[in-house]
Amino acid sequence: MDNTLRAGGFAALILGASLLGGCSGTTPSFAQPAPTATPVATATPMATATPATSLLAHMNTLVTIGSTVDPINGDQNPYGLAIAPVSAGLVTAGDLIICNFNDGPTNTQGHGTTIVGLHPAVGSTPYRIAQNGNLRGCDALSVAPGGNIWTADYNANDNAIYAPSGTPLYTLASSAAYPWSGPWGEIYAASPGGSRAFYVSNAGDGTVDRVTVTGASPASFTEIAGGFSINHGQPGSISAPAGLTYDPSSDTLYVIDTNANMVSAIAKVSTLTAPSASSVKIIAQGAPLNGPLSAALLPNGNLIVGNTLDGNGTNLLIEVSPTAGVLAIKNVDTGAAGALFGIVAAGTTAAPKIYFNDDNANSVVLLST
Repeated sequence: MDNTLRAGGFAALILGASLLGGCSGTTPSFAQPAPTATPVATATPMATATPATSLLAHMNTLVTIGSTVDPINGDQNPYGLAIAPVSAGLVTAGDLIICNFNDGPTNTQGHGTTIVGLHPAVGSTPYRIAQNGNLRGCDALSVAPGGNIWTADYNANDNAIYAPSGTPLYTLASSAAYPWSGPWGEIYAASPGGSRAFYVSNAGDGTVDRVTVTGASPASFTEIAGGFSINHGQPGSISAPAGLTYDPSSDTLYVIDTNANMVSAIAKVSTLTAPSASSVKIIAQGAPLNGPLSAALLPNGNLIVGNTLDGNGTNLLIEVSPTAGVLAIKNVDTGAAGALFGIVAAGTTAAPKIYFNDDNANSVVLLST
């Protein structure tokens, strides 16, 4: 990741009357709970979690699963990463689903147009799932329970949705109905109340949007948060709200604010309807966070976060508890800086697994105990 264009400056978010400001100069706002909901000001950890206990501290085994380079056109620089929940089409349950940010022939940032899959075994080779211009600059993706793949596509400025067979289903192009501003993060969320949605963050204006789902189809669009810090960077140097992570046990959406070195929790997110700060809590800010970009929910309810701005030879994963802050850090790549992008977690508290895209090697790497 080339960070030479990254703008400096932090944002501060104070609950109540004070609001979050950032390099964008916009006024932040976060959605209010619906009138029938009970406002909650802080994120609630998973009922079975022991958030003050680190899993990362005991994970020391690194193995490479396989290359993420598209086998047909050579697209590379893997950003989005998700785990397939079911076997369908070209995909087997447990497969790692990846989208490439750069194109193959020129390695141009933000011009990749492919989704590939990897079986989760060491030595796997990538297989193509889809290729299309509506995936240009795909930087994040998430998979619905039925297997449909939703993508955040920065340069195409859309959300493209594909069946696991690779068949294009919908292109939610930028429009009055879907006012995207450089989609930059994506996560599926099935709330305890039964609603289903995809949340999408935007690098152009620092907002977070919700697209509800009825059946397998997009149904409605709502902007539920805004004012996260942005740096107006070009592909390869973008700092904006990213790393969206959802905890269904508490209906909490976690947002990684790269430009502000901050992790925020938005509580009772499925009930939010109009912007305000009342449901937001900062759970970590400042060092060791340094250009954090991606995140995932660990089996014990903690977050694993990946830095992008550490110095050469230091690519840190950081474990963050929703209630106790930073618990552990681990360097997982001693090569060039900015190697860590998409992250997903699996396994159990006794045997956790963290998969991450390592852009130094164009590969998916597994960290385990």
